[in-house]
Amino acid sequence: MATSGKTFSLEGRALKLDTAQDLESYIGPLRAMDDVEEVRILGNTLGVEACKLLGEVLATKKSLKVANLADIFTGRLLNEIPEALSSLLTSILNLPNLRTINLNDNAFGLNTQAPLVAFLSSHVPLQHLYLNNNGLGPHAGILVADALSTLHAKKEEARKAGQEIPYLETVICGRNRLENGSMLAWAKAFSLHNKVKEVKMVQNGIRQEGIEQLLTAGLNCTTELRILDLQDNTFTYKGARALAKVVPLWAEIQDLGVGDSLLSAKGSVLVANALGRGRNRKLETLRLQYNDITSMGVKGFASAAKDGLPSLKRIELNGNKFSEDDESILALQALLDERKEKYGGDIVDEDAWGVDDLSDLEELDSDDEGEDEDEDGEEEEISSETAEKLVKEAEEAQEQPTAQLKDDEIVALAEKLERTGI
Repeated sequence: MATSGKTFSLEGRALKLDTAQDLESYIGPLRAMDDVEEVRILGNTLGVEACKLLGEVLATKKSLKVANLADIFTGRLLNEIPEALSSLLTSILNLPNLRTINLNDNAFGLNTQAPLVAFLSSHVPLQHLYLNNNGLGPHAGILVADALSTLHAKKEEARKAGQEIPYLETVICGRNRLENGSMLAWAKAFSLHNKVKEVKMVQNGIRQEGIEQLLTAGLNCTTELRILDLQDNTFTYKGARALAKVVPLWAEIQDLGVGDSLLSAKGSVLVANALGRGRNRKLETLRLQYNDITSMGVKGFASAAKDGLPSLKRIELNGNKFSEDDESILALQALLDERKEKYGGDIVDEDAWGVDDLSDLEELDSDDEGEDEDEDGEEEEISSETAEKLVKEAEEAQEQPTAQLKDDEIVALAEKLERTGI
């Protein structure tokens, strides 16, 4: 086992720890670490009894700052995970310095969301949340987002009582099929947690109406945002227009990822023009691959890079619809090469500079410069018709059959966890 300084790690050992006795062979060093700050258990599989013992040990580690519990239930039965997860989250709920929790790559979904929701609603010190690839779906996505909204209220109560409470700064929730049905809840959560600095919600099946809602009623409030990754969702012209509307609000943004999102030819021009306004002067990396961007859009981004984005170091444009020797691309490459030479220093990370490999550009069809779908109208607010559609989808997500949620054992676990709250 690896222990280094204030870190205890069993990372990636593929251990199958079913019982407390199984874990006991490995947990000794952790017991002895009074000042442990990070625990890394990821890449093993733990049963109920092993989780109970681990939880008991972790509960004594008041200095713990980071708990990495990613990928710890592989191969476990569906009915094992709620109790195992509850044992862990109950134990660490009252740790005063635990700011980072990583639960990536654990298949939660509806049947195991109850302990997670109870924890997220109550763990006031939470600052960095990693929930990637958990199979949440829109219904559990709503419950998680609502839990974060509840958490905001508890953080504010604690601050009013004179406690020093960190703001929620990181939310990673990709590959979770959040879809449009949960976007109202997520928009609300981000409107409350408006000090967030990093948001990644890639590959969630969010369509243009949901993207519009998320951007214009949630992320528009996050004026300290530094990293935003919404890649592999569906923007179209509607979502691109919403992005163009809110991107000037992010003066601190450094990395913006909207690749593989169908921005559309004219939607990309809107985004380029918005970036060219000079409100995003700290932006270093712009990810725009596979977005149906044509020569007109490339020209817009080249102009934005020159006049409005003085810190831009890298732009990703592969998989779009223009020629590799387009004059705007050549101008972009020359500009970024010049900046690399001027600001890159003696040791240059080549991957952080320039235009990406353009080996997969598409042929430009004759109608690609034509009208984009859903282009009519320039309304400033989300339309009432769209809002009604989103509300309906959210209600449908809430009302879909969820037999697992009614399981008495899971409800009891959630109630137990809630009773231990701060």
